[in-house]
Amino acid sequence: MPFITKKHIPRRTFLQGAGVTLALPLLESMVPASTALAQTVAGQPKQRFMGIFYPHGMAPGHWEPGTADGPLPDKLPYILESLKNVKDQTTVMTGLWSQSAEPPEGTTGSDHWVAAAFLTAIKPRKTAGSDASVGSPTIDQQIAAKIGQETLLPSLQLAVEDPNSSSSNCGEGYSCSYTNTISWVGLPSPEGPGVDKTMMATSPLPMELNPQVVFERLFGSGATPEVRAQRMKQSRSILDSLLTELSGLRKDLPPSDLQTISQYTDEIREIERRIQLAAKASTDVPEMDLPPGIPEQFDQHIKLQMDLAALAFKADITRVITLLGARDLTSRSYPFPKSELFPNGGVSVSFHGGSHHQDDPIQIKKYADLNRYHVSTLAYMAEKLKGIKDGTGTLLDSSLILYGTNMGNSNQHQHYDVAHFLVGGANGQLKGNRHLHYERKTVPTGNLLLSVLDLYGIRNEKQGDSTGRLPRLV
Repeated sequence: MPFITKKHIPRRTFLQGAGVTLALPLLESMVPASTALAQTVAGQPKQRFMGIFYPHGMAPGHWEPGTADGPLPDKLPYILESLKNVKDQTTVMTGLWSQSAEPPEGTTGSDHWVAAAFLTAIKPRKTAGSDASVGSPTIDQQIAAKIGQETLLPSLQLAVEDPNSSSSNCGEGYSCSYTNTISWVGLPSPEGPGVDKTMMATSPLPMELNPQVVFERLFGSGATPEVRAQRMKQSRSILDSLLTELSGLRKDLPPSDLQTISQYTDEIREIERRIQLAAKASTDVPEMDLPPGIPEQFDQHIKLQMDLAALAFKADITRVITLLGARDLTSRSYPFPKSELFPNGGVSVSFHGGSHHQDDPIQIKKYADLNRYHVSTLAYMAEKLKGIKDGTGTLLDSSLILYGTNMGNSNQHQHYDVAHFLVGGANGQLKGNRHLHYERKTVPTGNLLLSVLDLYGIRNEKQGDSTGRLPRLV
């Protein structure tokens, strides 16, 4: 029975205070009276996209469901076990070929500088200069151009490892921008003699490392650096400047909307509290070269970034997010938080060092532990989205998360049998609980990217090295 006494509030409602712009989550009061939620523009789920990249491949034999198409097994492979609660919305693809990450024939090593190929399927131009280009806007930016123009931020780029971009040349003659970001936007192509027409002009978008800066971008629009610093110093909330607006909003709202608003503001305060704790910890440890607001522990850092991402999706501040999980050649080790996956905790091998496991089963298993932990952070994000209502479904129903890497057996620097997973319903277009297996070295990752664009109504003839759409995906 539809409500008949709703107070109609526009979906794109913002509360504004001193240096604060607060977007609201979907409320029942945004639905006109006597109208079923599913029949309204406000109640129609908006598509979201998230791309997550980690370099160095995955431990062979520990992530693959098998060599035949079909439902995922009852017990997921070791690395993927954390996805059990979202298995019904997970698609695992095996046999994909990341041709665009391979080094040019006759060279070695340059495949460590092409993370930017993840969302283009194009080998970046070899240069350490300002003419760095990936030849096409990354698919997240193509999606943002299609669905991101109605939101405060067309897209959001996140990182959890310092890009250290002070150096222009990261190795083998490739610009550091190719490893510092996985998001590139298209530029008008230059004219004149000598211009390479095969490579569209593109520009890298910086990935934001500091959750405090991300928070201010989402909610602190208009604040000066002085206002932000003073608010942080006094441990004040952005909500303090919106007390009058929030009080006025709450009048005459139904109990369900009051609960939604209360939960939303509680989440904002909790994230602020964690950022303030991280800022205090950073100043308490002067030997750590960490800007204020960046947690010392990776697990706290990535979960904070993902909580911000989920909140941004929930409030419809942005619909497109990318996250760079690690930079190529990183030697970082990861402490495992005690959990069902790691009952005894522990610490991983170093990322790059562990990826060269010498094909030793014992070393492969240690590397699999590291991959298992990384995938658990994907599960954390997916479960967050699954727990947030969006129209008549959940945010995970309307979203699509692409999680992938650029190597197969990293010990041999092989770029076939590369791991890629899709989690989410893509607004009802994608069925989960599936394993799609492709014959080795026959299906480039460009086919996957081309098919993902299709899900957002972007019908390109080609994306990077694509040879067609990904068979059986939709």
